[in-house]
Amino acid sequence: MSDEFSVESVYAELLGRAPENKMEPRLAPLFRAMDVLGEPNRAYPIIHITGTNGKTSTARMIEAGLRAHGLSTGRYTSPHLSKVTERISIDGAPVSDETFVRIWDEIRPYLEIVDKELEADGQPRLTYFECLTILGFAIFADQPVNVAVIEVGLGGITDATNVGDGQVSVVTPISLDHTDLLGDTTEDIAHEKAGIIKPGGFLISAAQPVDAAQVLLDKAREVDVPFRFEGVEFGVESRSVAVGGQVLTVQGLAGRYEELLLPLHGAHQAENAAVAVAALEAFLGGGERELDVEILREAFGNVTSPGRLEVVRTAPTIIVDAAHNPDGIRVSAEAIQEAFSFSKLVVVIGILKEKDAEEILRQLKDSLGGLAGEFCFTQSKSPRAIPAAQLADLAVDLGFGADNVHIAEKLDDAIEWAVERAEANDDLAGGVLVTGSITVVAEARMLLGKADA
Repeated sequence: MSDEFSVESVYAELLGRAPENKMEPRLAPLFRAMDVLGEPNRAYPIIHITGTNGKTSTARMIEAGLRAHGLSTGRYTSPHLSKVTERISIDGAPVSDETFVRIWDEIRPYLEIVDKELEADGQPRLTYFECLTILGFAIFADQPVNVAVIEVGLGGITDATNVGDGQVSVVTPISLDHTDLLGDTTEDIAHEKAGIIKPGGFLISAAQPVDAAQVLLDKAREVDVPFRFEGVEFGVESRSVAVGGQVLTVQGLAGRYEELLLPLHGAHQAENAAVAVAALEAFLGGGERELDVEILREAFGNVTSPGRLEVVRTAPTIIVDAAHNPDGIRVSAEAIQEAFSFSKLVVVIGILKEKDAEEILRQLKDSLGGLAGEFCFTQSKSPRAIPAAQLADLAVDLGFGADNVHIAEKLDDAIEWAVERAEANDDLAGGVLVTGSITVVAEARMLLGKADA
């Protein structure tokens, strides 16, 4: 049996468990699993990241900075684009198939103990996400890594990752998403996110809505940890568009860092970079020691963020972007208009059922304005995908114009249509944007030959 098949068989086993979005929030089973496994969650320091948008990009930037400083790293992020091993990275690359399978085989008997205890208590056994999280902690302890960068799956307080205590807690921009689970206001959502701020830690936060900032501030004071906010103690001092990205000057907590080339597009990625710099300063020197700017330049110069305003093909340019909430759509649209000189953009979009499709489409229409003339509505293979025709009807109701709306249930047909429409632009400056859900972006990357992430 090949390793590939083994990873696939483990993944199938994990998928046979309850999906995370069908669960009541809980942490006790995670602490029990950590207990029977000998507390892998205490085996290394943790930088813990929550927020609505920008978590994975920020995690990758922090990881790059740690590695440039000579530290071995574990990075736990979700979801994955093409293969489950992407969620558990060692030193910047997905964990090897062999390690993934070996550690799963080692921990499986212990997880069965926890499952049996849960079932005896009338509770559902460990979920898909809980098991993956436990596996991540166990793999990082097995390596062992010098530091783990761990992204919250959903929320904070009762997220499975919260069995780890962050030496630094990072909060990226908070906006409305998962309102059915986390609350209807940014204040409610911030209460969930604030759950990762622990005694002995250090809070680094992006600029936030006032109500959310107050919640984070109150929590930091309650547990007596230092706190630093973007726009107050640190931030992006200046930035300019460069070939393939942007050049930044960041004012950090302890130093000012000039000429940082970041090969990612958009003001939001610059802000993520500032948050990453502050998190590195907090972790490496308590926020009081300046970083070596050359090391930082090396780190940022190598950062990638697959599926985030990623150019996957040229002639015509095809961009995939995993924005899946109104705020994500807004910042991506701004970045596209800043970084690319399209005369016309053809948009391929698919959205999942639990998302606010109406607000996402309204934001898309408002943000791209006259640049986006034609829209192709599609759906990923996910059972949670909104049917393409239903999305198209919603778009027409929102004033997209029936002539500008096309339906292609299959993503490959949608992309083919969009490419033809983009190429019909006489000036050769037409582009294609594929967006609306991570599942659509993941499938588009595979179709366009980007199997690795």
